[in-house]
Parts: sequence; C-alpha cells; structure tokens
Amino acid sequence: MTKIKIHLADDHQVLIDGLTNLLQTVSNFEIVGSSLNGVTVYDDVIQDQADILVLDISMPQKDGIEVLKEFNQKGLPCKVIILSSYDDLKIIKEVMKLGAKGYLTKKCAGENMIEAIEAVYEGQEYFSDAVREKIFSMFSQNNPKLNKNVYIENPILSPREIEIVTLICLEYSGKEISEKLFISVNTVETHRKNIMKKLNIKNTIGLVKYALKNNLINE
Repeated sequence: MTKIKIHLADDHQVLIDGLTNLLQTVSNFEIVGSSLNGVTVYDDVIQDQADILVLDISMPQKDGIEVLKEFNQKGLPCKVIILSSYDDLKIIKEVMKLGAKGYLTKKCAGENMIEAIEAVYEGQEYFSDAVREKIFSMFSQNNPKLNKNVYIENPILSPREIEIVTLICLEYSGKEISEKLFISVNTVETHRKNIMKKLNIKNTIGLVKYALKNNLINE
C-alpha cells in the first residue's frame, strides 16, 4: 500500500500534535515531519520527500504566502493545503494563484482534513464548506437568476457539482468558472463530464432543465 507522506507546518506545536494524532488514524497516511517556522519549510519538505504539505498562513519569520512564493521560485516540491484562521477572500485567491490546492479554516480542520488530503493527493482542489460558500457568494449575490438556496442537499450531485451546474446554466464559461471558484479549467471540465454522466444528459439545455426542475436557478 502506497503511503501518502505528509509534512505539517504551523507555529503551534499543540496543533501539529493534534493533527498528527488525527492523521495517524488513517492507515495510508504517514507524517514525515513538521516545521514551526516558515524559513525551514522548503528544505524540510525536500528532505522529507513529502507528497502533501499542510501549511499555516501565520508563520514566524516567513509567512505561508512567502513560503508559497519560495516554492514557485524553486519549483513546487509537493501539493499544498492551506490551514488558516483566516477566511478572507483576498488571501484565499492569492494562495490559490500561488499554487495551493486546498484551503481549510482551523475551525473545520478536524472534520475535513482527511478528506482534503485524499482529494488533493488525487489531483483535485479542496475547499472546506464555509470557504466554498464564501467564494460562491462573492459573485452570485447580485445575480437575480440564482437561487440563493443553492446549497440544498441533492441526492445525485455533490455541493461542488451543484455549483458547477448552476454557473454553467448562468452562462459562465469554463475559464470564468475556474477563475470564480479558484479551480483549474481542467477540473471544471472534469466536473462537467461527471455531471453529464450522472444525470444522463448530453448538452447544456439538459443541464438548464435539471437546474430549473431542482430549483438551482430561477426562471
């Protein structure tokens, strides 16, 4: 069984210890190291040969954003999930542009961290529910066609897929969706194909009919 090698970077040892205890309950996770300040993160990750870095924004000497900038200059050595006390959209957008693949707030770390690591390791982007809803509401709040209750439970589609369907029906392009949700165009296209397959429909008209029928958008 292939182990997912994880490095934890946070300035609070108690948080590192808590995450370590949580992640060690997963058989294919291996905690290979940790960092208490941003200065050593790059070298630590290289030495540990980590697959995933869980990185705090507020790090001493060099913060998480500066660490990501260093990664970009030297070459991304692993996939990065941001774990932060902040859910400010400006920060989220900046770190995603710098290559982070996931963003969790510390409030929901316990319930989402395992899922986030598995998703990011498999090449997906991952946002906690609160962060995703904030991103979505940023550009949808003034759109009269959007049902503000878009996060209703759906027996077929995931919350992310519901967002994608809604935006396609509101005539956003794949590029626009990728920019709005901070995910890649390829990820948008993968979601679109999966949605079509799940719903057994062949075109955008079918998506619009589904969205109207399920109250995702208003007529």
